[in-house]
Amino acid sequence: MSSDVRVRFCPSPTGNPHVGMVRTALFNWAFARHHGGTFVFRIEDTDAERDSEDSYLALLDSLRWLGLDWDEGPEVGGPYAPYRQSERLDIYADVVRQLLDAGLAYPCYCTPAELEERREQARKEGRTPGYDGHCRDLTADQCAALAAEGREAAIRLRMPDQDWTWDDLVRGEVTFGREHVPDYVIVRANGDPLYTLVNPVDDALMRITHVLRGEDLLSSTPRQLAMYQALAAIGVGDGGTPRFGHLPYVMGEGNKKLSKRDPESSLLMYREQGYLPEALLNYLALLGWSMGEDREFFSLPEMAEAFDVSRVSPNPARFDLKKCTAINGDWIRSLAPEEIGRRIVPFLQRDGLVEDPISGEEWGVLMQAVPLVQERMETLGQAEGMLGFLFVSESAFAIDPDQDIADEQSQQVIAASLEALNAIDAWDAPTLEAALRAALIDGLGLKPKVAFGAVRVAVTGRRVSPPLFESLEILGRERTLGRLTAARTT
Repeated sequence: MSSDVRVRFCPSPTGNPHVGMVRTALFNWAFARHHGGTFVFRIEDTDAERDSEDSYLALLDSLRWLGLDWDEGPEVGGPYAPYRQSERLDIYADVVRQLLDAGLAYPCYCTPAELEERREQARKEGRTPGYDGHCRDLTADQCAALAAEGREAAIRLRMPDQDWTWDDLVRGEVTFGREHVPDYVIVRANGDPLYTLVNPVDDALMRITHVLRGEDLLSSTPRQLAMYQALAAIGVGDGGTPRFGHLPYVMGEGNKKLSKRDPESSLLMYREQGYLPEALLNYLALLGWSMGEDREFFSLPEMAEAFDVSRVSPNPARFDLKKCTAINGDWIRSLAPEEIGRRIVPFLQRDGLVEDPISGEEWGVLMQAVPLVQERMETLGQAEGMLGFLFVSESAFAIDPDQDIADEQSQQVIAASLEALNAIDAWDAPTLEAALRAALIDGLGLKPKVAFGAVRVAVTGRRVSPPLFESLEILGRERTLGRLTAARTT
């Protein structure tokens, strides 16, 4: 396949970006990069009631965060600008005029109530309940009379009388009978152009060669094929028709299609919880595609190099949050400690634990601590819980109220620990461990879990923390002894 490959990702800016949309972007990006082609980022924002500027900006920010760079589109430009459909309305209006003049489209004056009445009658008679062509052959006088009644006209494309077959890149040969594809609306009665018009018009003008999109749009493909024929007839675009590939559904809990309303579908949630973009894309790539040889861990460049659309399965793929999280943990462990530290910083800043920008002293503490938690972390958002005790001020430090160390045994442990630690000169993990083992295990005869549990809570505030002795070394003598002293109740 040549470098003439041109694909597009064309979301609507409605609501927050979701993982199903990201997977579509990823597959298109990988297809373009694999073939040395062009990845076009286009915004389909002709629905003024639902589209928002905030959602538009969130789309751009999300693709940048994910590392899915685009060759043409917003902020980049390109030979077919503008790439926001709300800025291309004159283009669509001109195309509609040409379609009407060529007799390839026509005005439809049917009201919603009339359309529903005729659809219901078709159902009763066992006929396909699509549009029945009521306005298909109206004369100019009839149109004028209907307009004089105050009726507004939608515009419909005149569908050719034929079945529709194409070789889908994912599903193989697909056929829709002509009875299932009636004349369809391309412009609403209020003048707003619809997806059924603007999408193929832009594809034609932008020379899109391949369309990879969700299976939910499979049934709209015959309409678009018909529109490409009509556009070629009036000389819009180069006359070519893209090849289509329809990606499998992403299923959520209960084996239902993952929707925008499902919490696990929100891209923002993954960003806020500290999933790595590399890990999220790695996992999403596995939803319907396989690199082969049971390989499940790979980078974005490796995916692009290996991407073959023939390896996309037509079967639904299930989104497994646990597996996604496990892959994220694998990615955290794969990166250098300095890189993980750099990525943890924004989370510590968000939680008010380090300065913005982080100070040299804070960075030094973080670099000592990262190796202690990197093997244990599943998300970067866990940094506050694991490392917060190292950065919180002594005045703000607090023990988890669910962790009771006021009992007699815990107080005995704390007293013995203070005595042992006050007696040592060096403050390093081996010395700390030796002193505490001698005092608590040998001296008090306690098991390690019991012996060190109260110490851990007193100095970290939690029962679960990074390795204790290394944590005490990083925390330092003064702060460690201060917290143990503050934990004494007797």
